[in-house]
Amino acid sequence: MVFFVLGAILVAGCTGTQDTATPASSDSGNKGVITGIEPGAGIMALTEKAIEEYDLDYTLLSSSSAGMATELTKAIPEKKWIVVTGWTPHWKFARFDLKYLDDPKGIFGGEEYIATLARKGLKEDKPGVYAILKRFNWTAADMETVMLEVEQGATIDTAAANWITANKATVDGWIGADTTTSGEVSIGYVLWDSEIASTNVLKQTFEKAGYTVELSAVDAGPVYLAVSKGDVDCTISSWLPVTHAAYWEKYGDDIDMVGRNLEGAKIGLVVPSYVTINSIDELNGVKDKFA
Repeated sequence: MVFFVLGAILVAGCTGTQDTATPASSDSGNKGVITGIEPGAGIMALTEKAIEEYDLDYTLLSSSSAGMATELTKAIPEKKWIVVTGWTPHWKFARFDLKYLDDPKGIFGGEEYIATLARKGLKEDKPGVYAILKRFNWTAADMETVMLEVEQGATIDTAAANWITANKATVDGWIGADTTTSGEVSIGYVLWDSEIASTNVLKQTFEKAGYTVELSAVDAGPVYLAVSKGDVDCTISSWLPVTHAAYWEKYGDDIDMVGRNLEGAKIGLVVPSYVTINSIDELNGVKDKFA
């Protein structure tokens, strides 16, 4: 079994390891600024497309999930205007009063879902594992509960364990009465706050069922590649139909789509609710406020 080593590859991923914002497009100059995350993330490519399609006089700054959230957290108490790349579920929506800017051109797509993917043959090789994956399903509010607890200082192990304790009936339903209670499971995931939360809840669910679990955290592309080649058993980090569309198109024929584990996900450009514009196409008229 091949597992990925955390390292330079994460710079292009969706991790929270890089807190310094740097230009992802042209020099900012007198342009407005959109605060983004890692340059390799799907939402960054879509934001670059939005800048082009809406003819925005803005620079996209690359940072990290944690770096973006830090900038947002600093701006809000001062009522500073800030626009960031955002997605739901995320703890920032539980903590702050935020809104998505309308996207009349549909660059960021509509409602997304998060899918569970497995390597080909997993259903036959490890039916108990597959059964748990098939039943694993929760809500954005569930995920945000775990994320917010981590943001407030808990470890991910503690936050996941607390959620599992508070939702025993749900977790017992995921495990089921027909699940084999031994064996190994390898899970690949993307280091977004949302995927850290869901993957660690799933990890502890498998452990509760008697499995040994190994996690591998990398960028989205390598996760799809790993599942397609059978280097990991599964991932629950697949954002579709827009965010990871290119990866699904490239690797989907060699992957088992187990099902959807969360409905109602969304990506786009996000501002605090006190910002008076409501649409992406209004950004140029107030670019000085976002400088």
